[in-house]
Amino acid sequence: MRYAHEVGKVRAAEQALMARLPEGTLMQRAATGLAAVCAGLLPTLYGSYVVLLIGSGDNGGDALYAGARLARRGVRVEAILAGSKVHESGLAALRTAGGRVTTEETAIDAAELVIDGLTGIGGQGALREPYAHLAARAADSEAIVVACDVPSGVDASTGEVAGAAIWADVTVTFGTHKPGLLIDPGATHCGVVELIDIGLGADLPDPDVVSAQLGDINPPRATPESDKYRRGVVGVLAGSERYPGAAVLSTGGAVHGGAGMVRFVSVQSVVNLVRQRWPEAVTTVIEAGDAEAALDVGRVQAWVAGPGLGTGEDAEALIAAVLGTDLPVLIDADGLTVLAGSQACRRDLLRRSAPTVLTPHAGELARLLVAERKDIEARRLEHARRAAVELSAIVLLKGSTTLIAEEDRPVRVNPTGTPRLATAGTGDVLSGLIGALLAGGLAALDAATAGAYLHGLAARLASEEGAPISAYDVITALPEAFHAVR
Repeated sequence: MRYAHEVGKVRAAEQALMARLPEGTLMQRAATGLAAVCAGLLPTLYGSYVVLLIGSGDNGGDALYAGARLARRGVRVEAILAGSKVHESGLAALRTAGGRVTTEETAIDAAELVIDGLTGIGGQGALREPYAHLAARAADSEAIVVACDVPSGVDASTGEVAGAAIWADVTVTFGTHKPGLLIDPGATHCGVVELIDIGLGADLPDPDVVSAQLGDINPPRATPESDKYRRGVVGVLAGSERYPGAAVLSTGGAVHGGAGMVRFVSVQSVVNLVRQRWPEAVTTVIEAGDAEAALDVGRVQAWVAGPGLGTGEDAEALIAAVLGTDLPVLIDADGLTVLAGSQACRRDLLRRSAPTVLTPHAGELARLLVAERKDIEARRLEHARRAAVELSAIVLLKGSTTLIAEEDRPVRVNPTGTPRLATAGTGDVLSGLIGALLAGGLAALDAATAGAYLHGLAARLASEEGAPISAYDVITALPEAFHAVR
């Protein structure tokens, strides 16, 4: 896992460590790491041109000391002092090493590399002038932009970006990752993130956010003793006369998601489509809204309900039925709209003791929380946490960075997302995939985490040459994604 800590925890850890070390040690460690990364980005050191954007805080000091190290290796370094004050010893070190101060903003245009030391992890809100103007100038330049700890203008604890902010090609962060480096919109401003160990490890508490890496994904594996029931039976309630395609896609996600058996339940016309595409699925025809028949289909170890189901009384009856079981349940798409509009279903949700996974996008979560979509998108971490508490469920908030939240647990961030998933039907595939992992015995939080990871990885594998993909392409790439994590 990649661990991230909010600013208050980072500050406390820094203070505890600094109390045991000679004054200035942490800043020197940070500057050494920053300088090393910058040196690796320059084609040659001697004669290269680096510009430092220096604010009033300690990040300005980090950047000045890093600039001094580069200057001692033959780099031409100039600093633009934008703050109301400056880290005096850092500035003295830069000048002693041969670096200079300039007031000419045109220096940014000529630089090969720009170091952003305007604000630090304590910065909140949009950049003010002259910081905002300098950030825009850096974005317009041809220089490589390296952010010191966090891009200025990005909230380090949340990823919120309230206005003007630095767009970095590389972010060099110190001690631990910060949530804002992993969560959009802030993550989009970071580029490649490089972590420099400055010795905080022993003083850091439990993380606030974690990001699963390849070795953390452990989907259920078949063993010599496995049969279709041991591998897990997932029931899928999806599709309707109006939206039959969602049924085909969610069933495909379950079939290729490792389920031992997929039981698909719907009306005759939808069942016919699913049988044609997925003959391995065991299908049951019911009348629209017949909840009793839907549950009387034989052994099921987890339910997926909602994709293409519709939002009327028939759909509400089916959602209420699965919520009333003692099995793990995933609710997606139309099922979420039913939850948002039905007080009875919401009560059923809150009364459940078995695991429930909800997989909304920002618009669906806005309806569930009675909030504005733009607020969800701007403050994704806050709203994912809130939803997990208010809905008593594991909430997988889909989007540019997918978040998985469970009450009293670190929020998980999926690192494999790609814009190519922004096409109709991919969410239906994800619901079937996670349902298969639930049926296979994974804990709900782990099933949601693994499902999001494999889903994103499959999309990347399906579009290796950069070509557009469809939801069906994601399904067909799932076996390769499973192979990659194993």
